[in-house]
Amino acid sequence: MDLSLFYFAHDSTAPGQAGRYELLIEGAKLADRSGLAAVWTPERHFDPFGGAYPNPAVLGAAVAMCTQRIGIRAGSVVAPLHHPARIAEEWSVVDNLSGGRAGVAFASGWNTVDFALRPENHADRRTLVRDIAEEVRRLWRGEALSTTDGLGRPVDIRAYPPAVQSELPVWLTSAGGVDTFRAAARMKAGILTHLLGQSLEEVAGKIAEYRRVAAEEHDGWSGHVVLMLHTLLGDDLDQVREQVREPFTQYLKSSANLTAKSFTGKDMDLSELNANDMDYLAARAFDRYFEAGGLFGSVERAAELLPRVEALGVDEIGCLVDFGVESRAVLDGIDKLGKLNEFISR
Repeated sequence: MDLSLFYFAHDSTAPGQAGRYELLIEGAKLADRSGLAAVWTPERHFDPFGGAYPNPAVLGAAVAMCTQRIGIRAGSVVAPLHHPARIAEEWSVVDNLSGGRAGVAFASGWNTVDFALRPENHADRRTLVRDIAEEVRRLWRGEALSTTDGLGRPVDIRAYPPAVQSELPVWLTSAGGVDTFRAAARMKAGILTHLLGQSLEEVAGKIAEYRRVAAEEHDGWSGHVVLMLHTLLGDDLDQVREQVREPFTQYLKSSANLTAKSFTGKDMDLSELNANDMDYLAARAFDRYFEAGGLFGSVERAAELLPRVEALGVDEIGCLVDFGVESRAVLDGIDKLGKLNEFISR
């Protein structure tokens, strides 16, 4: 089982303040030296929650120029917001800059506000994500895509520059819907998922279904499953708990607020709507994630969780590290992830 870095920060850097991407760059360098598998960056728009990452290809290009061997992946491109040729071209640049290390997870999108970029695609987003992913794959191979030009005339286009890899490594992102697991298996793509809103046991059943469909559809291919887990490793369990308690609790509240805004269209602060209930729910969520839903504590404690995660059918843990903990502690934790990776390799 591989370990990789995952970024999805709530952007708390003040306007005009330097160093917004220092943790991303320094973390990627450290992960590269430590033998981790990949660095994942998301696509998010119009909100501080994840708002430092409006274009994972741009940040992937930056990571490509300061690393030597680590994979550089989108976690995820919101496919219905973009033309497939644009995705293929941007990520081919990343592939060329990195010498063939690019990979893309495609997401349908869930936040309605994001679709201010392409409102006409919101209703059919779950179908479009699969169609667009396949079109990007064909363009990546050098095949033509039939479309229309500015005068409405039919035209065949090809994406440039040509990529280094002959095939683009592809995943579908699922927030927990089993149909997405099945769809990823049918299209011979990996699956990227997380534990927000689903337990380890629930994930296990969906992975089993993914493997079943993969075996039926593609002889000899079993797929690739990436599970995102919030992560901070340190020397002392109690110290780590106190380091992550406040920032992770606020992170969970920000996530809930963004979800509410997606459904209501309004910028709502749920903590002000019902502060006592929100604090109680966030505290309960923190306790659950800290005990069984993340990699927290020492290298030895994290190592104890790994066999349980691997038994679910997980091939890679995407370690989400930028949820508000002070940067020095995060970088120290990434260094310890390298030691955990050595433990796995034995």
